[in-house]
Amino acid sequence: MQRENNLSVFWFFSGVAVGAAVALLIAPEAGEHTRRKLANQAERGRKTMIESGRDIYERGRDLYERGREIAEDAAQMFERARSVAEKKINENI
Repeated sequence: MQRENNLSVFWFFSGVAVGAAVALLIAPEAGEHTRRKLANQAERGRKTMIESGRDIYERGRDLYERGREIAEDAAQMFERARSVAEKKINENI
């Protein structure tokens, strides 16, 4: 199964490479213009990925903090319940 996935990924990227090569060869614009256009698009993609990464990081950090606060609250409630239960047990003994 893993080998089939690896082969699928290989063929996918091979197709991407062949498609990109053919597109560059038959592009109606001059090579320099096409390269500049591709570089600009790559730069925009890079910036978008960085922004998305920052957003994901911020969301993850917020969720982590929220989870930590919930865990601390749960620990405090557990400790209070333990204390009450201990007090009741001692009163009944």
